[in-house]
Amino acid sequence: MSDDTVIELSNVWKIFGAQPEVALRAIRDEGLTKPEVLAQFNAVVGVADVSLTVNRGEIFCIMGLSGSGKSTLVRHFNRLLEPTAGKIEIEGTDVMALGPKELQVFRNRKIGMVFQNFALMPHRSVLDNVALPLEIRQVAKNERMRQAAAILDIVELGAWGSKFAHELSGGMQQRVGLARALAANPDVLLMDEPFSALDPLIRRQLQDEFIRLSKILKKTTVFITHDLDEAVRIGDRIAIMRDGKMIQTGTAEDIVMHPADDYVADFVAGISRLKVVHAHAVMQPLDAYIAKNGPVSADAPRVAEQETLSNLINLAIDQNDEILVASEGVDRGVITRADLLRTVIEGTEVS
Repeated sequence: MSDDTVIELSNVWKIFGAQPEVALRAIRDEGLTKPEVLAQFNAVVGVADVSLTVNRGEIFCIMGLSGSGKSTLVRHFNRLLEPTAGKIEIEGTDVMALGPKELQVFRNRKIGMVFQNFALMPHRSVLDNVALPLEIRQVAKNERMRQAAAILDIVELGAWGSKFAHELSGGMQQRVGLARALAANPDVLLMDEPFSALDPLIRRQLQDEFIRLSKILKKTTVFITHDLDEAVRIGDRIAIMRDGKMIQTGTAEDIVMHPADDYVADFVAGISRLKVVHAHAVMQPLDAYIAKNGPVSADAPRVAEQETLSNLINLAIDQNDEILVASEGVDRGVITRADLLRTVIEGTEVS
């Protein structure tokens, strides 16, 4: 595990049934499919040979349709579910080697979790709900209330500490749930579809709030969602699952421009490329362009490699020249109107 890697999963399997080890051996020896495992062993493959890494400070989104295994997978990070096989390391700790007491301490100190259902305790005030992880840690009351109040201020609910859950809107309750997960200052946040039960407007507001908090707190986050738009908005990288398997992992741009198979292509077909695709993915290499077409106009505008497709199109509307793409003060590539049109229509990288 490198210094930048916080989470590393290696060949993790989860099979639900009476004989999971026997079923797994048959999968490995005979190449059984998920339906064949169900037919022969009355067992369900929840996670199938998943390996991944999550880097420090990264928001890593895992997504897929219902039944793809994403929520099952995230419960393995802190061993709410025990894997049938595989290895899980977080901050260099072999999670599978922890005994019951060690695991309890590890969960409390290293990992915060936010679920779709807010799970707030109705008999506790908002402040008491947020302070709960610190109470479990046996932090003195005055100190835990101070820390809980500070976190409530960060999520902009400082004035609501004395209220109870039923007095808050759904969006406010979810922010309390997030504050509770943050109160113990965990190294890792696990978020299982935290905004999916909310109305679209509130959901977008909470996405914005989470993006703001992430920039401030820089928590390593695994974020589960079935919504590709949400994953694209908040994720540094995205992993797409199907039938318990990890099909493709990469940035939103990687996945939109280079889908691994027809399933992923269908998955991302409805995503607008305007904010996802950047200049470096559209440009032609400068030397190759000049060899074929001659010198680029001296008046050609220059953009950075990370300029969005949306801005490139607006720039192309206003002038007729090629667009130069520069990195560290050096011209690296060229974008023509044809390149932009091809990217918008086909969604594939220019060859």
